Amino acid sequence: MASKLAAFFVSVFSFLGGTTLGKYIIVFIISCFPIIELRGALPAASCLLHLSPWMSLVFAVLGNMFPVPFILKYIKPLFAKLRKKKFMKKVVLYCEGKADKKKGKIVDLQYYGLFIFVAIPLPGTGAWMGSLIAALLDMDFKKSFLAILLGVIAAGIIMLIVSYGMLGGLCS
Repeated sequence: MASKLAAFFVSVFSFLGGTTLGKYIIVFIISCFPIIELRGALPAASCLLHLSPWMSLVFAVLGNMFPVPFILKYIKPLFAKLRKKKFMKKVVLYCEGKADKKKGKIVDLQYYGLFIFVAIPLPGTGAWMGSLIAALLDMDFKKSFLAILLGVIAAGIIMLIVSYGMLGGLCS
């Protein structure tokens, strides 16, 4: 799913792809989006944009981390306001429910659990969900940010190996 979404975003932002920097900006933008994050951005950088692995990793990590401080700091007050709007209440409850189901993996190990949760590049994990869980558990901002950053870097390295190693030969 992430690869299809990444391909969609590459086509949407293709107007930026005229230069190498523009292609890296596409990687940054793809990495900012939930669900896709760098799990979709690095395969896009490899197979669709044909970019260098290390610079792609840098832009993917920066893009994936861009929303994290905002989520950690502002998601609870935003959810509190949105919960009062009838048409948004279901969305908020859905997001909180998803986070609640996954928080058990983090509660016991605290920041190590947060790191591991973000580092495993599977659907339903990543910086967005990790940030949401950390915010809802009132975890320390700086420690959460660091755990998420290290997790994003670890996930990025895993995806770099998969995208440029295993998938690199499969790209046409």
